[in-house]
Amino acid sequence: MAPCSSWRSLSTSSGCAWRRRDAGRHPRSDPPQHCRRGGITVAKLRLGVIGAGSWATAAHLPALRARGQDVEFVGVCRPGADALARVKECFGFRMASEDYRDVLDAGVDIVVVASPTVLHHEHASAALDAGAHVLCEKPYTISSKQAWDVVDRARRADRHLVLSFGWNHSPMIKRLKRLLTTYDIGPVEHLTVTMSSQTRELLTDTGVYPDASPDAVPEPETWTDPAVSGGGYGQAQLSHALALALGLTGARANGAFALAWTPREAQVELHNAVSLTLEGGGICSLAGASAFLGADGNKHHLAVEAVCSRGQFAVDVFRERAVLFSPEAGQIDLTVAPGEGAYDGTRPAGSLVDLALGHRDENPAPGELGARTVEALELTYRSAASGAFERA
Repeated sequence: MAPCSSWRSLSTSSGCAWRRRDAGRHPRSDPPQHCRRGGITVAKLRLGVIGAGSWATAAHLPALRARGQDVEFVGVCRPGADALARVKECFGFRMASEDYRDVLDAGVDIVVVASPTVLHHEHASAALDAGAHVLCEKPYTISSKQAWDVVDRARRADRHLVLSFGWNHSPMIKRLKRLLTTYDIGPVEHLTVTMSSQTRELLTDTGVYPDASPDAVPEPETWTDPAVSGGGYGQAQLSHALALALGLTGARANGAFALAWTPREAQVELHNAVSLTLEGGGICSLAGASAFLGADGNKHHLAVEAVCSRGQFAVDVFRERAVLFSPEAGQIDLTVAPGEGAYDGTRPAGSLVDLALGHRDENPAPGELGARTVEALELTYRSAASGAFERA
């Protein structure tokens, strides 16, 4: 792909395309296209994309193209004229612009925000204020204040805010979540969360991640500049692990003591070791490591174990096992199909479409869950920097 300007330079330039317009809701332009399903004429969802880089073109856009009966590709925004033109042509967008406000002005019902983390608050806020349902990539935001602000905007706009935590959208985890709802095992007493994934090369700017689009190499600073990413492995991957653990348990962190390992040649950490305290008195051990590209067939290691007041559960996506125990239920082992634990980045986009169409009521990864992950990571980075236990 032709070289293009970095997101960071665009976001800090004078009068740049990434600044939010002060006006309220954006005007609708062309009416949506229509299609027929089951003999009923329904409007297609008009799609806008803010940030069409490596991950968006590898996961979200193919998933949305597969929902062509439901989705009209209206507008796309990303920096770099050549790259933008290629994405527009490849996926059949009606219009393309390096100014995200043009995409919102085109009239959209759903928006994918896949820009660098430092821009998520601005872009997701603008999309919600324009009346769209939003899928926001992880890491969600840099600060918890930003995260809760976007949640509040979604609530006021009566729009769905979906976070791109892929495992939370998976059938395996949704089945376990339903089981935990059926058998209330009480608040968490002890939570263990461990993760290892192939990000070593990405975070040291010596390579890419396994699922990166071959046509769109990730901008290095998106991951390796802490001013843009908010951090290293914690932001890049423990955001996933925390979303899984906090989503299953409902827990919320209120304190952290954290260690981080950063090599001399890197700007961000590769490994994390964290002790968290939880509201209600529970405790959590959180660990994350940047594995080498190619290890274990590039499959993620991610395990969550929780001992609660009335039972316990464990889930391991690498070993593809999930089990719940309570005195009431005994031990229940979920039936998990081979490959079901593997990460599937196409599912969040499907959830966005289904929620926007009213085909489902439950959001597997809502904004408030994203905000709780940001709170935990914010405490983690504060503690790693101060060398002290940090409280919320």
